[in-house]
Amino acid sequence: MNVGIVGLGLIGGTIAKSLKNSHNISAFDISKETLTYALEHNIIDKSYHNIADFFRDNDVVYLCLYPTSIVNFIFQNKSSIPNNSVIIEISGIKNHIIKEIRKLNLQNVDIIYTHPIAGSEKVGVVHSNANIFKNANYVITPVEENKKSNLNLAKKLAKEMGFLNVSMISPDEHDRIIAYTSQLTHVLSISLVNSLSTDLETRKFIGDSYRDLTRISMINERLWPQLFVGNKDSLLQMIDSFEIELNKFKKAIASGNSEKLSNLMIKSTKIRSKIEQGENDEN
Repeated sequence: MNVGIVGLGLIGGTIAKSLKNSHNISAFDISKETLTYALEHNIIDKSYHNIADFFRDNDVVYLCLYPTSIVNFIFQNKSSIPNNSVIIEISGIKNHIIKEIRKLNLQNVDIIYTHPIAGSEKVGVVHSNANIFKNANYVITPVEENKKSNLNLAKKLAKEMGFLNVSMISPDEHDRIIAYTSQLTHVLSISLVNSLSTDLETRKFIGDSYRDLTRISMINERLWPQLFVGNKDSLLQMIDSFEIELNKFKKAIASGNSEKLSNLMIKSTKIRSKIEQGENDEN
């Protein structure tokens, strides 16, 4: 199969590396340096500079762009997209993207909305690594326009990339869950690091807890604001819920209520154990 990739960054490059043994991989990217690097390092088989030729020659195309760039790219190039094209987008938000793409009134083009739940704090094709996808989760959010055969194709390719669990859920459910499991955790990590008092000799006291909590604070500042704002309703709900729980700790500590603190800890242990048990059941 001929698989095309638009946007050969960390995820685009990783998709290329993960599928290259089984498919012919080509790429379209605004950076000539990126395409040259990918060709020289055998990440792709062919590069394109003409978007019409690129779409014509590929059976399926992955859009590995930032959310606003996905919509702009389709708007600018929709006249070059052939009928019956299959396009798989991989952004971290769904409802906003689906709403904006529907406004473009594409005809006879099947866009499959997906999200590989995997990544790195690093960016660029030079950091792409097929191991990023191994045993990770992949989500597909079907819409009424999708053909079942193309949804199955997206699932099959995700499995070929190494993803262990491939789930199909609604765009609404995706955005609510990702607001909690990903976006809120990034907000908390960034806030924790930014709350640091400059007179503390933190470096001498860093252990696993701080290291684990703050790793994701080293963040792509161009991508994540688009994800946060594009999913703001769900994310703000999660921030509100977190603030309620944080205030419970604040009040219990201020009043010296050790029993309340213990109960909060017992509650979190039970919830996390149930989540972990569910993860083990899926595996």
